[in-house]
Amino acid sequence: MRNKTTRKYARTGLARSALLIAACTFAGAATTRADDVGPTLPAGLDQVVYATRAFGPDGHYYANFGYYCFDPQQKVYSQGGGGLWRLDLRTGEVTALLQDDQGGIRDPVVHYDAQKVLFSYRQSGADHYHLYEIQLDGTGLRQLTDGPYDDIEPAYLPDGDIAFSSSRCHRWVMCWKTSVAILHRCDPDGGNIRPLSSNAAMENTPAVLPDGRLLYTRWEYVHRSQLCYHHLWTMNPDGTGVMTFYGNMHPTGKPYQLASQDGNVVRYDNVPGAVAMLGHGRTEHQGYVTIIDPRSGPDDPPSAQRIHSGGNWRDPQPVAADTFLVARGRELHLMDAQGRTRLLHQLRDASPEIMLHEPVPITVRSRERVIPCRRDPADATGTLVLADVTRGRNMEGVAPGEIKKLLVLEDLPGPFHNSPGFDGISLWGTFTLTRILGTVPVEPDGSAHFMAPAMRSLFFVALDEHDLSVQNMQSFVTLQPGETTSCVGCHEPRTTAPANPGHASLLALRRPASRIEPLAAVPEIVDFRRHVQPILEQHCVECHGPQRADGQLRLDRGRDIPSHGRGQVHSSYMALVNRLGEVADGRNAHGNRPPRSMGSSGSKLMSRFDGTHHDVRVSSDQLATIRCWLDAGAAANGTYAAMDGGSAERPSPLYIREMQRYGILPPTFDPAREPFDAYATDQAYWQSFWHRPPAAPTRQLGNHSPL
Repeated sequence: MRNKTTRKYARTGLARSALLIAACTFAGAATTRADDVGPTLPAGLDQVVYATRAFGPDGHYYANFGYYCFDPQQKVYSQGGGGLWRLDLRTGEVTALLQDDQGGIRDPVVHYDAQKVLFSYRQSGADHYHLYEIQLDGTGLRQLTDGPYDDIEPAYLPDGDIAFSSSRCHRWVMCWKTSVAILHRCDPDGGNIRPLSSNAAMENTPAVLPDGRLLYTRWEYVHRSQLCYHHLWTMNPDGTGVMTFYGNMHPTGKPYQLASQDGNVVRYDNVPGAVAMLGHGRTEHQGYVTIIDPRSGPDDPPSAQRIHSGGNWRDPQPVAADTFLVARGRELHLMDAQGRTRLLHQLRDASPEIMLHEPVPITVRSRERVIPCRRDPADATGTLVLADVTRGRNMEGVAPGEIKKLLVLEDLPGPFHNSPGFDGISLWGTFTLTRILGTVPVEPDGSAHFMAPAMRSLFFVALDEHDLSVQNMQSFVTLQPGETTSCVGCHEPRTTAPANPGHASLLALRRPASRIEPLAAVPEIVDFRRHVQPILEQHCVECHGPQRADGQLRLDRGRDIPSHGRGQVHSSYMALVNRLGEVADGRNAHGNRPPRSMGSSGSKLMSRFDGTHHDVRVSSDQLATIRCWLDAGAAANGTYAAMDGGSAERPSPLYIREMQRYGILPPTFDPAREPFDAYATDQAYWQSFWHRPPAAPTRQLGNHSPL
């Protein structure tokens, strides 16, 4: 039966991920009260559904499905069974909806009509989680998704479809040994599955906000720390309108100060394994229960307030405007906004390793508003509009008209990973490879208007008249097919509104959308071994080689040296990037850098080839290659085949295994007997994710055909 209280907290629509911000270094002080009297159970809240299972073997919040890359028999998911349960809060009676002593059950969500439950289930003897529904009386179990993938963390959408996270994206965490999931969507029966994102890292816990948008946790590390950016984002249920909700400006769990520095290699406090790093290294989303007030924008630290000092809570779920169900260990609690708690239920008969997870109230609730679809699958591209590139929180000293172009880059996912480090891709720099798509013009008023390929993780570098970097984007944007989206400026505060004084419209909008202009003289992926080392050999080794090493710097090809993991980098690469200031890449550190502090403008290396350094001059094509290598992250190797002790000629067996699993390489492929092209194989892998419109003719955008 529905009542006013039920409608009240149904309208709050707070997502569980919005309430749990683990290790928030930007959050306010805890406000726990020591009152003996706990919160009152809201009227109309009589029953709860929850799951039980053991914690998995891995300590990272995102690592709870699939297998470890080094051995498919070593599972990341929890084993030992579990169940789905209905609890009567008034009587304490517990009813089993589903039990599986060898399987796994997780992520229940109750339907709007409170008649059925959607959840993720790994049956006994199976390796993968799939989406299922069951009636709240325990009948009518129905499987919705299948295949060699893990489908987890579902959410009912107001139009009847389902959003969820899935490993169908065929990619791995590029700083650990486990696969990842990103947001997907399907029909009510599990059909018509498609990705909502292109993220090269991880996305979790989608939930619907009262206005119909999806709120979710997005992890990314585009040329910045892999540890610190697990924050809240929103998107429309069709994947359009992606926007940061809270926290992406502020690192979580790693402070700005250095612990030590050796040349260009920096080490920070709170590296992996530190107990304070709740955001990155805690099992099953454990952390602080935190309330966020979004009215001051996503970058305001006081807007996030911890309501309890304990950091081992999980799965907060609103049941009133200021009251939440929360799990802790084997217990279910009620917590209010003052941090007071009341124990509602405790597991007693289950095995000691079994924990209580994901409590959800059984209540009828109103559907959120349905946001009309803004994507058109017949398009291969989307359109971006930038109002003024010089407007931003960290653009001091950038003059109007100084920026002439945007360099368009693509963050590329990895097909496998088997270390906690860079594994031959860099040395304390980028973890992922970057594709250089080309440039688009910026008008004198700072505006830009251009088409870009859909469903790709794009980011930009603002370039001056000499094609040198002025400011670097350290996040990414995904365009849905046919989507048009815009931003106010470059790194602008998210509460800033567009402004264009003196003009009736942006100059860039007075013409058709630009097409990305490829850089003819520069490879799409600049590889230090293949493209930069030959330039050093031609122009630098005479003074920085085995016979003569001026400044104790050798830039000859030398030998291969292990980087973090089993990957190998040239000794010349290590010598160059360890040299303080010679290469200004992301340094596995924080974003929001001052202008001209990263890439080609921030790197001393660029000044070595303009004639001022012992009359050394390189060709314009060589200079463009070096410049783009710096702006694209200064990678040591240009192929993921070089990770885990592999090379472009002889990749790691793990690379071969996963590329075979994805269908990129034939099942019988043997690199010892057959020709192998690592670069072509990588390209085929990335292209397998590209959005391809149906066979019907693709609609034109403006006066141009799609890319």
